[in-house]
Amino acid sequence: MNKKIELLNLGKKDYKETWDFQEELFQKILDKKIQNRRENKQEQTPNYFLLVEHPHVYTLGKSGDIKNLLLSEEKLAEKGATFYKINRGGDITYHGPGQIVGYPILDLENFFTDIHKYLRLLEEMVILTLAEYGVKAERSKGETGVWLDVGTPFARKICAMGVRASRWVTMHGFALNVNANLGYFDNIIPCGINDKAVTSLNVELGKEEIHMQEVEEKLLKHFKALFETEFVS
Repeated sequence: MNKKIELLNLGKKDYKETWDFQEELFQKILDKKIQNRRENKQEQTPNYFLLVEHPHVYTLGKSGDIKNLLLSEEKLAEKGATFYKINRGGDITYHGPGQIVGYPILDLENFFTDIHKYLRLLEEMVILTLAEYGVKAERSKGETGVWLDVGTPFARKICAMGVRASRWVTMHGFALNVNANLGYFDNIIPCGINDKAVTSLNVELGKEEIHMQEVEEKLLKHFKALFETEFVS
């Protein structure tokens, strides 16, 4: 088993370019696994973790409803945003500046073969990171992601998640609002849930801006501990 993960910080990068790169890495791992089984080998499979910040974009998952996008193509263009139907689970979400997006592309057979555990650990990574800022975050039953004030009229989502997995290889991941422009969420029914709000870390802390690299470092620290792994570059 290979528990090392190659960390790639892509900086600011177009969504479609990043998606294509994800697919390339995802297929690389799958091809290695198929080759191992065909040739009865046990060569190690690689793991990757992409960090990225996207320009304004809306993405719709396989089980999503296009009606949850409240903008026409013309209005999308006016707002400088793009739209893609993609191959992850979940409904519609938004990515944009001020948001930390992470795409772990892992062979879970290097760690554990349990998708639910994988999602819960991603959530835990975010919950532990937010706790370092004095923000009490939690899970909401039946709703993937990380939330604040669950079970109250003030429930709001701070981190969205959606993954795809095949032969225990993962792609897509999480999007944590750190300094996000929340106005862009007004153009969708986020994740198809129309009775809960969305928030961002800087809003919760009453600050204009939070240092993004600092948050990234905390996320990676907790991911490393939860998955008992190490990052290489």
